[in-house]
Amino acid sequence: MRLNRILLSSALVVVALVIQVSVLARLHLPGAVPDLLLLTVLGLAMVYGHVGGALVGFGAGLLADLAPPADHAAGRYALVLCVTGYFAGLIRPENGRLKSATGPMAVVVAAAVGSTLLYAGVGALVGDTAARHVGLTGLLFSAALYDLLLAPFVVPGIMWLARRADNDPLAESGPAAKAGDISTGWLSSGTGLRIGSQRGGLGALKAKARTRSTRVGRIKGVKRL
Repeated sequence: MRLNRILLSSALVVVALVIQVSVLARLHLPGAVPDLLLLTVLGLAMVYGHVGGALVGFGAGLLADLAPPADHAAGRYALVLCVTGYFAGLIRPENGRLKSATGPMAVVVAAAVGSTLLYAGVGALVGDTAARHVGLTGLLFSAALYDLLLAPFVVPGIMWLARRADNDPLAESGPAAKAGDISTGWLSSGTGLRIGSQRGGLGALKAKARTRSTRVGRIKGVKRL
């Protein structure tokens, strides 16, 4: 990965982990905890692709495994986020532009459910049966619901920052660029000029203005060339 990607990913992961541990985990919501770290990995993976997503996911998961108050085996969440980031990066389109929000929202739900199942499955292999006592069905539903509600406020911003750091032209083709296109279209439709397509339009208007001034001058007895 390039240096700017590493720096941005590290900063976003650290901020997401701090907010998740210090704020979201203390809300004591029923079921699962909103996974801000997972959404950060998803946003970066849908810009960097499957390889970058896997690397970011592994680093983010390993940091979460080592950060207090982690009470599980180190490497468990790193594996979960590494796999999640890899598969999330596979939906990245070739041109980098997502046509609608349906795909990313489906990815968020699938990632929330898949990561919960994978985490519980890895826990069962190492003897952690906490998911059985809490209720796996409730965890799956609450994880998908919380992450889906939080995703519109997190994932688009993460993707924009990632593209901005990469100097991606898609980051510049936002509302400002669209506003420029709209204003150009409004100007051409309101004045009758075709800006950029017919250069003779402005010249024709100037010729008409000269003709009118010549006629006015002749009426007043003043000859204008």
